[in-house]
Amino acid sequence: MNTTMPWIEGRIEENVVTTTVEQAINWARQSSVWPMTFGLACCAIEMMAAGASRYDIDRFGAGAFRATPRQADLMIVAGTVTYKMASRVRRLYNMMPEPKFVIAMGACTVGGGPYFKWGYHVVKGVDLVVPVDVYVPGCPPRPEALLEGLMRIQDKIRGHRIAKQKSADGTGFLRRGVKVDDELPVPHHTGYVSAFRDNEEPVTDHQKITG
Repeated sequence: MNTTMPWIEGRIEENVVTTTVEQAINWARQSSVWPMTFGLACCAIEMMAAGASRYDIDRFGAGAFRATPRQADLMIVAGTVTYKMASRVRRLYNMMPEPKFVIAMGACTVGGGPYFKWGYHVVKGVDLVVPVDVYVPGCPPRPEALLEGLMRIQDKIRGHRIAKQKSADGTGFLRRGVKVDDELPVPHHTGYVSAFRDNEEPVTDHQKITG
């Protein structure tokens, strides 16, 4: 009797793994996200740190930063977006192939940052220029926060549906151009200060401005 059987052969019967085409495509996409080499201001330093050896964004399959938007499917807007730069950001976004995703990294990108009130030259949120999928707040956000945002992008890719809906007349034929809605990821964090029991009320007003 052979006692040196490889580990994997004892776990998967007949060495066959079954899945759907949709799940296989989504797995391949979420494991090979190619961000664009694109930094606007100081938050780009944190993005560079996430790509370096200490945090190693390549562990998530997103380490191949592309120098052209035609080969990228993730735009990480890292830094202050001015009105002069907004048209360039939009042009680069339009050059990216579908499916494409956007991460707004940093307070300036999310909502204008410290220039929100008096900075006449700063766009008050990059979502006024391009559609944003994940917001990563902070001034600046740490590389771990960017990795968290990348994992939320992967959750969104995992829930992508390519199937078509069946016709309503009962024939079973697929309707042209009507796609099944994507499965939106459910956040794992509650947002509360502490976990509450059955007889306790959740703490929801700990971040209200009182002064």
